[in-house]
Amino acid sequence: MAEVLDEALSLESTTVGVYRTAATVKGGRRFSFSALVVVGDKGGSVGIGYGKANQVPAAIEKAQKEAKRKMLRFPLTGRTIPHEVTGRYGACHVRLIPASPGTGIIAGSAVRAPLEMLGIQDCLTKSYGSTNGKNLVKAVLDGLGRLRSKQTVESLRGVSLEPTVVEEFIERSSAFFTKSAAPAPARPLAPPPAPAKQGGRGKGPKKDAAPAPADAAAPAVADAPAPEAPAPEAAETEPAPPEGDVRDTE
Repeated sequence: MAEVLDEALSLESTTVGVYRTAATVKGGRRFSFSALVVVGDKGGSVGIGYGKANQVPAAIEKAQKEAKRKMLRFPLTGRTIPHEVTGRYGACHVRLIPASPGTGIIAGSAVRAPLEMLGIQDCLTKSYGSTNGKNLVKAVLDGLGRLRSKQTVESLRGVSLEPTVVEEFIERSSAFFTKSAAPAPARPLAPPPAPAKQGGRGKGPKKDAAPAPADAAAPAVADAPAPEAPAPEAAETEPAPPEGDVRDTE
């Protein structure tokens, strides 16, 4: 991740790698660290630095200071390089190919770092031979040093050149990158799904079931007709004897 070094100069740095070495001494092993850092302003200038120290932060700080001293300026065409070029360092060969806007940087971490700090946003790369990170970064710097802008070639030859293939690609794709395009309206968020019901036989009560509101309870019975009260039962009395049947009670 890029780290801001100087906001006034728009300098940023990224650490390509931190390497540890050990020296065996009488009391054990003594460790030291080295760091490879790339510093650039993303405006056409970039530099690399290599620092060593007994601690990692000190090694990175040394590398950043060296990279700031060794910054160089390279030509760009829009957001890509002017033409195809190959950089070499040791057993590493890196091929840099210009790309149309929107392609991005197609590269590994070691090759991507100097290109991003330089300000390139569209570029195709291919590495051959050794995959050593230190040599890959130096091979990229060697390839960038071989770049020549159209204005430089015209001044050296004393002629006027036609638009290059890279410039034609940039002009054709400019129609697809309009800044006045209105953003799409935001879509309303869908309501969250209802929680799944839990519970069952032997699992206890359902914890997720919300209690029903008071208004949703059983229908009120205020409007229903009241049940009629049952008629009182007649008291059980002994039947009166019929007339004309008089019995002697003595």
